[in-house]
Amino acid sequence: MHKLPLWQLLVLSLACMLMPLYPAFAAQPPKPVFQDTMAQRMQVCFACHGEQGRAGPDGYYPRIAGKPAGYLYNQLRYFQTGERRHNLMSRLVANLSDANLMEIAEYFSALDLPYAAPMTPRVPAAAMAMARGRQLALQGDAQLRLPACAACHGEPLTGRLPATPGLLGLSSDYLSAQLGAWQTGARAAHAPDCMAQVVQRLQAADLAAVSSWLATPPNPARARAAGPALAPPLECGSHQAPPAPRAQPTAEPVSAGRYLAVLGNCQGCHTRPGAPPFSGGRGIPTPFGTVYSSNLTPAASGLALWSADDFWRAMHHGQSRDGRWLNPAFPYTNFRYITRADSDALYAFFKGLEPVEAIPPPHGLRWPFNTQVALQVWRRLYLPRSEPMPQRAAQSAADAQQQRGAYLVQALGHCSVCHMPRNALGGNADMLSLEGGFIAGQSWYAPSLRDPLDGGVQDRPSVEVRQLFQSGRGGADRTSGPMAEVVRHSLQQWTAQDIDAMVAYLQSLPRVAVAGLAVSPAPPRRVLDSGAALYDKHCADCHGAQGQGVRGADGNWAYPPLRGNRTVLQASPANLLQTVLYGGFGPSTAGNPRPFGMPPYVLTLSEQEVADLLSYLRASWGHQAAPVSALDVQRLRDGAGR
Repeated sequence: MHKLPLWQLLVLSLACMLMPLYPAFAAQPPKPVFQDTMAQRMQVCFACHGEQGRAGPDGYYPRIAGKPAGYLYNQLRYFQTGERRHNLMSRLVANLSDANLMEIAEYFSALDLPYAAPMTPRVPAAAMAMARGRQLALQGDAQLRLPACAACHGEPLTGRLPATPGLLGLSSDYLSAQLGAWQTGARAAHAPDCMAQVVQRLQAADLAAVSSWLATPPNPARARAAGPALAPPLECGSHQAPPAPRAQPTAEPVSAGRYLAVLGNCQGCHTRPGAPPFSGGRGIPTPFGTVYSSNLTPAASGLALWSADDFWRAMHHGQSRDGRWLNPAFPYTNFRYITRADSDALYAFFKGLEPVEAIPPPHGLRWPFNTQVALQVWRRLYLPRSEPMPQRAAQSAADAQQQRGAYLVQALGHCSVCHMPRNALGGNADMLSLEGGFIAGQSWYAPSLRDPLDGGVQDRPSVEVRQLFQSGRGGADRTSGPMAEVVRHSLQQWTAQDIDAMVAYLQSLPRVAVAGLAVSPAPPRRVLDSGAALYDKHCADCHGAQGQGVRGADGNWAYPPLRGNRTVLQASPANLLQTVLYGGFGPSTAGNPRPFGMPPYVLTLSEQEVADLLSYLRASWGHQAAPVSALDVQRLRDGAGR
């Protein structure tokens, strides 16, 4: 008999041992390859909605593929303006431009995915109820003056252009909840809102019947919406094209007063979502309750009776026209350093706005913080008694740039409002401090701008810092949370000269180390093993197996590296936690019009799993930051809500 060489015997033996494992390896789908496409960016949405819609721990996420782009665009805008309420969706799209929202809508509208089989209801509806539902959906009810659903939503019920959604592929529970929300006024559509009229003519039994029937008919092979209705039965905003996306803000020349309002991001605080600009009424959370911003338009409920001197007194002294002391949520501790000329220019700009009659709600502050006596005490403790010193004459161009940067950071930009540590009374011995602090009611940490290991930019290349402020991304850094809002609505509109001045000033700040960045021992093996498994499952595809990140087609980081990332290593894991829990997109800017995003994991991972994942990130790749416990997750999440 012919004998095989020893090496061949070894190879055959190894093959025989590995053959039973082959099916397991073959069953593993290949990991997706990163592509700088809209489809890659939209993985954030598929994480919750899937291809066909699916139930989540907090409710049903509907199918969005194939729905008219106009409808999807309107819904995204409603989540931004508060006309539709869903915490995760509102946070996800908060800082995206109208153009970016339209791109998202058009992407999902163009998806031609086959419908899944109808869902089996948990409790089958009675035959009589199903017959009634079919009648309402396909024929309507003339006696109740109800048009058929098909008259507006298309005969195959897959939607109608330009902005009427399809009704198939949805669960009866979801449909019933949406119709009920219209009945109670919790949901509205593009005006004129015909759905609000329809649901008021339906009894509860009719709502249940039509919801049950719509969830059961055989679904068509294609998801395309029908063409516009020639003679719609009701006047309806969904039969109209959605409003054109607003232009992306730019640094184009504007009036002096308008530009000063941009520098101070006045619109950010003085505009509630969905309301006219500068009309006030936005709630600002504080440790003592909610303060509501004032109306800055020249209406009777705003600045109609105010003079330039009145406005200067409010900016410089924190005193209203009627003599009341203002709450320091209005940062007069910074605005007192604004020049009189800039104050007058701001006043002239606000007086030139279109008047909007809007009375803000009364402040929701606890006693005694809602009293003038408390404000007087606070002022004595934290408002300097001496007048600000006039700015000295610059000795050189570099000196003038430094002075301009200091003026922007300390006065107009009021950066210390967020980046200042505060005591129990919301004050600090240095109200211009930039040594880092938690933002009240938002569970975000504004890092120290004095410590390069925390949030300081002293060691960062100037070009990366400029890019960060103008586009929301610079090098491996990204803006998120409240800072993303500042970039979106303010910083990207600054002139290059002012951005350069601010960067020069911030890079010149003396270094002050943040406490708590000491080396910590590694967490237990159980935590590291659990965190490693979670990272491989949820994070490695985008951020890399070794936390190295992935670059986009333009050379910038699409998914930033986590290895050496300052947000990962900060003494407080608050910002890392917020990002993991709630995900989101970076701000849409002229320099980054289609940001990549991250899905939320607040409904996917338990508090212990989040703690294990964060601890793994803070202890891997040479990191030695302190571990995170489930109690830390619970404590730091308070105030953000699910």
